[in-house]
Amino acid sequence: MGRRVSGPAGGAAAREGGGALLVVGDVVTDVVARHRGPLASGTDTVAVIRTLPGGAGANVACWAAHWGCPDVRLLGRVGAEAVAWHERELLASGVRPRLVVDPQAATGTVICLVDTGAAAERTFLTDSGASLRLGPEDWSQALLDGVGRLHLSGYLLFSGTGRALVRTAVASARARGVPVSLDPASAGFLVELGVERFMALVEGVDVLLPSRDEACLLTGLPDGAAAAAALSRRVPLVVAKQGADGALVAQGGAVLARVPAVPATPRDTTGAGDAFTGAFLATLLTGADPGAAAEEGCRAGALAVERVGGRPPEGGGGTGPSESARSARSAECSKSPASSGPSVPSGSSADDGRAAGDPARAG
Repeated sequence: MGRRVSGPAGGAAAREGGGALLVVGDVVTDVVARHRGPLASGTDTVAVIRTLPGGAGANVACWAAHWGCPDVRLLGRVGAEAVAWHERELLASGVRPRLVVDPQAATGTVICLVDTGAAAERTFLTDSGASLRLGPEDWSQALLDGVGRLHLSGYLLFSGTGRALVRTAVASARARGVPVSLDPASAGFLVELGVERFMALVEGVDVLLPSRDEACLLTGLPDGAAAAAALSRRVPLVVAKQGADGALVAQGGAVLARVPAVPATPRDTTGAGDAFTGAFLATLLTGADPGAAAEEGCRAGALAVERVGGRPPEGGGGTGPSESARSARSAECSKSPASSGPSVPSGSSADDGRAAGDPARAG
C-alpha cells in the first residue's frame, strides 16, 4: 500500500463541454545524456547531461494541459525521495497530480542516451521503480468524477499489478460511459508480452495510439497504413503515429485520414509520441474530429523534438494549439462548469519516444 499526497477533490460530473482528462501512468525521473556519435566503450564520452521530470503518462498529461485542456489529472506512483519535486513540476505544468507514495520502491529512473549526430535518436536504460507498482488498490471510482476521457499508459500492461489496474479502470470507465484511450508504449516490450495477450488486455479500449513499429508488430503487416487499418477492425479508432510521415487515422478497417507531419529540426525525440497523444486528446475533448485532433498532435510532436526532454515549454508563448483549435476550446470551456479541487497554475507527430517500464520485473 502507499499513501496519497495530493489529487483532485471529487468534482461534479461534467454535463456540458468535454470534461476533464484523467491520465493513469508512469511518473519517472529522466537523466538525459546528449552525445555525438557512437559511445566510446571503456573510456569517457563527452556529453551534456540534464535531470528532468518524465514518464510517458506524466508527459501526456503535461502536453494535454499545455495544449489548452483546462482540467488534466494524473494518477501515478512515486518514491518518497522525489514526490515533492514531481508534484511541483506537474502543478507548474497545469496538471492536478494524485501521486501515491510507495513505502518501499524509489521513483523510477530512466537514462536517455540521445545521439545528436543521428537525427536525435535515443536509447533508454530503464529502472521503473515505484511506477511499476501502481495497481488496482490505487484506483477509486471517484477518480472518474467530472472526467470526459480516460487515458492509460501502455506501460501499465508490463506488470501484473498494472494489468490488474487496467482491467479495473476500463471496467469503471465503461460503466460510467467514459471513453478510454491507450498508447501501446514500446514495441520491444510488446514482443515479450505477446500480441494476442496485448489485444485481449485492451478489449474495451476506444482509441489506440500506436507508433508505426507498434502497429506493424501488432498486426504482422510491414506497411504502416495497412497495419493501422487492420488494427481498426479490433479497436474502434486507431491513430497511428508515423514519425516524419505524420499520422494515420483509421476506423472500421480503413484509413480515413493521412495527416502530414510538421517540419522540425530534431534535438531530442524523447517524448515526441507523448506530446502527440496529449495534444490529440486535448483537442478531441473540444469536440473536434479525430483528423483535426491528429493535426494538433503532429504540431505538438514537432515542437517536442526541438526540445530536450519529454515535457512542453513553460507558458504558452504562441507555441501551443492552432487558432482554430483554441477557438473551439474556448467555446467548449465557456459552457463547462468549473470542476472542484485545488486550483493550479496554467501550464507551460512524431514517433514515440517514451521512458518507463521494465519487462524484466513484469509479473
